[in-house]
Amino acid sequence: MLDPDYKAEKEASVSGLTGSSVSHVLRISSVAVTSVALYSALYRYTSRKPSNHVAQWTLLVLPLLLAMTSSSSYPGTLALALLAPCIVITALFGREATTNEAMSIPSAPPPSKVPERKTTTIPQLPALTTYRAHMMLMTVLAILAVDFPVFDRSLAKCETFGVSLMDIGVGSFVFSQGLVSAIPIVKDPSYLASPLLSKVYRTAKKCLPLLVLGVARVIAVKASGYPEHETEYGRHWNFFFTMSLVPVVQSLFHPLILRVPIGVLACTVAVAQQAALYYGLQGFALNAPRENLVSANKEGLVSLPGYVAIDLLGLLTGTIILPPVPDQFQKQLKAVLKSRLTKRSRKDSNEGRERHVVSPNYRENDRTFVKLASYSAIWWFLFGLCYFVELGGGVSRQLTNLSYILWTAAYNTLFIASYYVVDIFFFSYQNTTRYSSVSHLKVQAKADTFPSTTLEGSSAMLFQAINKNSLSVFLLANVATGLVNMNVQTMRVHDTQAMMILCAYSFTICAFAWYFRDRRLPLL
Repeated sequence: MLDPDYKAEKEASVSGLTGSSVSHVLRISSVAVTSVALYSALYRYTSRKPSNHVAQWTLLVLPLLLAMTSSSSYPGTLALALLAPCIVITALFGREATTNEAMSIPSAPPPSKVPERKTTTIPQLPALTTYRAHMMLMTVLAILAVDFPVFDRSLAKCETFGVSLMDIGVGSFVFSQGLVSAIPIVKDPSYLASPLLSKVYRTAKKCLPLLVLGVARVIAVKASGYPEHETEYGRHWNFFFTMSLVPVVQSLFHPLILRVPIGVLACTVAVAQQAALYYGLQGFALNAPRENLVSANKEGLVSLPGYVAIDLLGLLTGTIILPPVPDQFQKQLKAVLKSRLTKRSRKDSNEGRERHVVSPNYRENDRTFVKLASYSAIWWFLFGLCYFVELGGGVSRQLTNLSYILWTAAYNTLFIASYYVVDIFFFSYQNTTRYSSVSHLKVQAKADTFPSTTLEGSSAMLFQAINKNSLSVFLLANVATGLVNMNVQTMRVHDTQAMMILCAYSFTICAFAWYFRDRRLPLL
């Protein structure tokens, strides 16, 4: 058990915080993008490629850790320090490397008829791998770093209103979960029309490990006297419960997604959440006494619909970036809906899908980027309106209000688009979208001209390893955070010693992911 005075001191260190600024959070996050750019330049243009665990941790994890801790006052300078050698390497070696690689690309075989598929093939997407891994890394680093004074208090979770790095990390986790949940409906949109009850049951079964982890965390925290912040989620609620319930609720919307655009549905849920907050839910969440199980966990329950809206916006983003071309899902969905409305026989319906749905085995990253950037601009515009009028009192992760939902969508789409830019710049020659050396206009290659492969190195092996066992990595990070806090009075540790602990912690977590990079670890 922790000393009561120290426990109170620790709880006070994360109470009453008002956060930082949008620009500060973006500058810290930009370090992640520039570190990936430097890694890409080194891997693409130099002979000594950063292909081992130590090199990738140094290039991709350490800069992010510094930006969140000792360098949080000047993250822009750190980003420029990473970008400068990237520019130099590209300028010195880029032209020669690109010429050699272009010469090594085999000539295209004669075009043949493109095979039609009933389901969509999802080619590899390095930008998504990088985004998801960096989101996980930021979370893993923050949950321990926040316990040390070296972590700026403005980056910790806000009490009620405000923006901070840890606040956006929570929403990003849900957004990423929604994005990945788009995989089955992108592969086969008729999945949306499958029997609802059996689908809800399967989804709940998949989320059971998260529910078990949530219960285990409650028991462990209460039994050990570990410091907890009640106004974060409630007396018993924690983020594992939110993560386990949101996918189940999302599956209930599948019949509606057949007829209502996902973006419209997500915005409707978000506006409904804001209206409910305005007409009394906000007052309940902020002022109601904790008299029963519901009021004791009011923050977690009140925020749940907002997280569902974020999940749906992630789902929308997934339907844009996962297919080989960004508008393919909408075309498939129209074909499925048309076959259902005309009440064709099952055989005719299947044949209709086969005639209308063609899944190319290449990506048009430029078109996908344009559509993604357009959505990002929309979310930023709407968030800007809400932010400047302080709708509902301002941005609130605790309430998951409309401003927070839009902030999460804007932030995540911006950084996915940023990773797209890095990937297109350094590895664009492997895309099927080609440009004529004479006219410099786009030339669309045949679907079978180039294989749907991804250049080795375009997404770091460390990132792939983290994504393969992301839940195991997250669980290990939570356990390690608890062990450190039970054995070290983190609030009284000098910054130098804190950085040593954080470096060892992050290196160990990454080593764990690296060691199991070739296998998927079962949790239950």
